[in-house]
Amino acid sequence: MTPAGAIAFLFPGQGSQKVGMGRDLCEAHAEARAVFAEADAALGFALSKICFEGPESDLLLTANAQPAILATSIAALRVLAARSPVPPLAVAGHSLGEYSALVAAGALRFDDAVRLVHLRGKFMQEAVPPGVGAMAAILGLGAQEVDAVCREVAGDEVVSPANLNGGGQVVIAGHAAAVARACVAAKARGAKRAISLAVSAPFHCALMQPAADRLARELEQVEITAPAWPIVTNVEAEPNSDPARVRELLTRQVTAPVRWEESVQRLSAMGVASAVEVGFGNVLAGLVRRIAPALPVHAAGDVDSIAALAGLGCGAVPKEQRHA
Repeated sequence: MTPAGAIAFLFPGQGSQKVGMGRDLCEAHAEARAVFAEADAALGFALSKICFEGPESDLLLTANAQPAILATSIAALRVLAARSPVPPLAVAGHSLGEYSALVAAGALRFDDAVRLVHLRGKFMQEAVPPGVGAMAAILGLGAQEVDAVCREVAGDEVVSPANLNGGGQVVIAGHAAAVARACVAAKARGAKRAISLAVSAPFHCALMQPAADRLARELEQVEITAPAWPIVTNVEAEPNSDPARVRELLTRQVTAPVRWEESVQRLSAMGVASAVEVGFGNVLAGLVRRIAPALPVHAAGDVDSIAALAGLGCGAVPKEQRHA
């Protein structure tokens, strides 16, 4: 059994989506069905149908992918929580996943969160015209080296580190031409690979400022309360328990890099002995293995993985569920 208080819950971000995710949870568990019903009602359209049945082209739209991933993560969390209530020491989420972490900690209501991330996705998609921006993964160079490359080739365009994923993986974002120049320069400096990513917009860079401005106005309309557990934030890679700072951090997150490597290192320094990736897929488990090989990551994204995990005694009851 994993010791109580030594668990961290990790929540995936965009890119983890797949048609069919969450369907087995809904077929087997009322808690999951309630989450998707709440999401459909909050959004005013059948997100659950897009999530379970597709088509994939609809699910891949940023405005749909973000709430679908959030809903799947919270459905998995509530199924797990009902079977093994052990509180985590802290929570964290990769980009969009930070909203899931806030819901898990009771700082943000789920219905507010699902509306926010739907709008967040819409705003991010609309911030930059199609074809103007790009993202690429640079493999084999450290974050400081990649940052130096970006500064060297930017000129009067934008290109900068967007995801500091660890293990020699840094994702960059910006104007398409500048990203292409950075890929060439990175390989010249010894990068093993530079891979263009199939994304709909250049996330987590200065080109997203219009989206950040629009999101800030929406964030002012929702209630944010003190989290039950600290949330290690993307922007600072430090635990935050101050509800007054959440809006600022979520707004800054849209244009700032995701400091995932430092976030995992911070969780380890806090005493986390194991982590649970709550939601579909195993993207974060792969990243954690490269950052902190001694930190085991358990999956909690479908019926079988949650059943296995509940047998270990891992889980947590979300604050908002305890007081519902």
